[in-house]
Amino acid sequence: MLINDTIHSDSDYVGFIKKVKDNTGIDLSQYKEAQMKRRLTTLRTKNGFSTFSAFFDAMLKDKTLFYEFLDRMTINVSEFWRNPNRWEVLRDSILPQLQKNNGKNLKVWSAACSTGEEPYTLSMILADKNLLSSTTLHATDIDDGALEKAKKGMYLERSLKDVPADVAKRHFTADGHMFHISDSLKKAVNFRKGNLLTDTFETGYDLIVCRNVMIYFTEEAKNMLYHKFANSLRPGGVLFVGSTEQIFSPAQYGFETSETFFYYKKG
Repeated sequence: MLINDTIHSDSDYVGFIKKVKDNTGIDLSQYKEAQMKRRLTTLRTKNGFSTFSAFFDAMLKDKTLFYEFLDRMTINVSEFWRNPNRWEVLRDSILPQLQKNNGKNLKVWSAACSTGEEPYTLSMILADKNLLSSTTLHATDIDDGALEKAKKGMYLERSLKDVPADVAKRHFTADGHMFHISDSLKKAVNFRKGNLLTDTFETGYDLIVCRNVMIYFTEEAKNMLYHKFANSLRPGGVLFVGSTEQIFSPAQYGFETSETFFYYKKG
C-alpha cells in the first residue's frame, strides 16, 4: 500500500469515528482500535462500500445497516449460564451473602446485557431462591436491536446448552426450534438503552454483572468504568466480571476479591 493510501485510509476511519460519536454518542475511540477497525472494515466491505464515509452515509439512511453495525461493534454473542461454575458460585455463595447483608430487597444490574441471556440467567437464579419478586433487576445495552430481541425472550435451543435441565424445564417453553422464556421472568427484567462510557450510573446496587465486554475497551476506558461501577455499588456490593476480565489491582478501585471474577466494594 502506498503511503498516501494509508493516510487516506486512516483519515477515512478517523472521520467515521467522529461522525459516529457526533450522531450517536458512541465513542469508538474507547475501543481497541485494531480490533474494531478490522471488524468494521469487514462489515463495510461485505456491504459493498469502499470507504467508511460512504458506509456512514448509508447507515444514516438504512436502519437495518445501522443495527448490523451495532451488532458487529458490540459482538452480541451470548448464551444462558455462560461459564456455569461461575453462576453456581453466584447462586451458592455470593447471593446468600448479599441477602444476609441486605435482606431480600436486592438491586441488581446486568450491564451490556446484549440479547438478554445474562439478565434472564440472573432472573432464573433469583426466582429459584425466592428472591426475584423482591429484587429490582435492571438490564442495559447500547444496541436497540439486541434489546428488542431480549424483550421478546425467544431463543434457539443452542443458547440453552448450559442451562441445568431442571431449570430449563421450569423457565422455558418449547415452540418448534425456539424456546420462550416465561412471562414472569420477562416481566421481572427492566430492559433499557444505556451507554456505559457516557451514562451516569444509578447508585445503591447490590450486584452488578458486566461480563465479556470490558475486553473490547482500551485500558483508559476500563479504568474509568471500574471506578464508575465501584461508585454505583453500595458498600459490600459485588461486581461480577467475565472469565477473561480479571481485575489485577482491585484495591485501586476500592474493591477486594471475593471469589474468582467477583469483587466486593469495601465499606
